[in-house]
Amino acid sequence: MTRLLLIADTHLPPRAKVLPDQVWREVDAADVVVHAGDWVEAALLDELEARSERLIGVWGNNDGPDLRSRLPEIARAELGGVRLAVIHETGGKQGRERRCDDRFPDTDVLVFGHSHIPWDTVTPNGLRLLNPGSPTDRRRQPFCTYQTAEIRDGELRDVALHELPLRL
Repeated sequence: MTRLLLIADTHLPPRAKVLPDQVWREVDAADVVVHAGDWVEAALLDELEARSERLIGVWGNNDGPDLRSRLPEIARAELGGVRLAVIHETGGKQGRERRCDDRFPDTDVLVFGHSHIPWDTVTPNGLRLLNPGSPTDRRRQPFCTYQTAEIRDGELRDVALHELPLRL
């Protein structure tokens, strides 16, 4: 079994000074941490690289040259027989499934960010699309969020969206 933590759009430090403790506990419990971009500063990348068993990350539209020099625009990995891809932006929600099917034909799971809106759908071709929202910047969402999942027997299972307590 492989335990995944999915996060995106952390926007540190402008949106929060640090990741919430609950997310750090998930980092410690995860076999693989996936970050779908918009880190903003490299300090969090350094922390996650040091603390994660394995980190898969991409840069986002708010990430400057320092992060873009260290991270790809699209990351791909095979985890326990599941073909994973990570990208920050997939475009608007209208037509997303079709666009992602066309762009990622050899992928089982695509993790993306950008909107800060949690998303979990399956395309007509069977591609699972996951957006964990943001653990630090809820925008118009009721809560900051992240996702966890497990890979067992060559399948993604137990995808869960977690809501974080509101910061005072």
